[in-house]
Amino acid sequence: MKTVVSLGGFIAFVEAHMIMNAPVPYGRSSLNNSPLFSDGSDFPCKQRPGLYALEGASNTYALGSVNPLNFIGTAVHGGGSCQVSITYDKEPTENSVWKVITSIEGGCPAQGQTINMGEDASAPNPYQYEFSIPSNIPTGKGTIAWTWFNKVGNREMYMNCGPLTLTGTSGSQRNFDRLPDMFRANIGNDCYVPENADVAFPHPGEYVTRLNGATNAFQAPTGLACDSVASPIPTSTFTDSDQPSGTLTFSERRMQMNTHTSEAIEPIQSDAIESVCTEGYWNCIDPVTFQRCVGGTWSVPQKLALGVFCSPGISSELWA
Repeated sequence: MKTVVSLGGFIAFVEAHMIMNAPVPYGRSSLNNSPLFSDGSDFPCKQRPGLYALEGASNTYALGSVNPLNFIGTAVHGGGSCQVSITYDKEPTENSVWKVITSIEGGCPAQGQTINMGEDASAPNPYQYEFSIPSNIPTGKGTIAWTWFNKVGNREMYMNCGPLTLTGTSGSQRNFDRLPDMFRANIGNDCYVPENADVAFPHPGEYVTRLNGATNAFQAPTGLACDSVASPIPTSTFTDSDQPSGTLTFSERRMQMNTHTSEAIEPIQSDAIESVCTEGYWNCIDPVTFQRCVGGTWSVPQKLALGVFCSPGISSELWA
């Protein structure tokens, strides 16, 4: 059941929310559908007794596969933006390293909705999504997570986690390290997402889907912790031998991998253009430097991942 309280124009929702259905979550019997605590004290995965009980849950995916993402519940809060991330920790803690494998900006976990779709917390969500497993990361066991930043209502972060097994021909740890870090906001970390807009992730990664639905407004998050740069990669020489053999995936085809000496990836100063830009477009300033149009302005110029290059110019695709 849902209660809506209006306080001077501010709408507070007291209701059931959403639960990840596929992948299958850990500890389903103890999993509620509330967001993470606003102070982040239950990050990651809604920490609680019995969290990592399998209860029959199993999510096994082949490297390079595309897999279903769907939910249970109708309190979709107008949709929003979601990410799917993984860690190789089987029981993650606040110190675990989470890397994004798919970002969905807008229309997640529902499309074309202004608020909610009903009051049935047990009803299957009719909207179906997909996420991609990179083909060039290590195999093994770990944890997969869905995170959601709702468009309408209180500023919250939702997170459900499930067990993960990756199969196939194992790739390089460096390829996992190069993936962007999970985006975190609204959990006491000085990063906040705007209300009534779909948040555009500072570092969405290679696999990005944009679904507007009832809105075409994307906005950047605000706060000092929102645009952190990916963790530095240990100094080493990366060569094509680090890539597993076999058919190239969509992600790999977009990258031109050359021998390159690693350096920390840091924001840089540049003569980046200052004019109003087209939302979601990319500006390749030089072969190793880019910025993205978020909220009608260009982001701070940043370095591409090591061994990855772009063609200078402005385009809807960074790798065009």
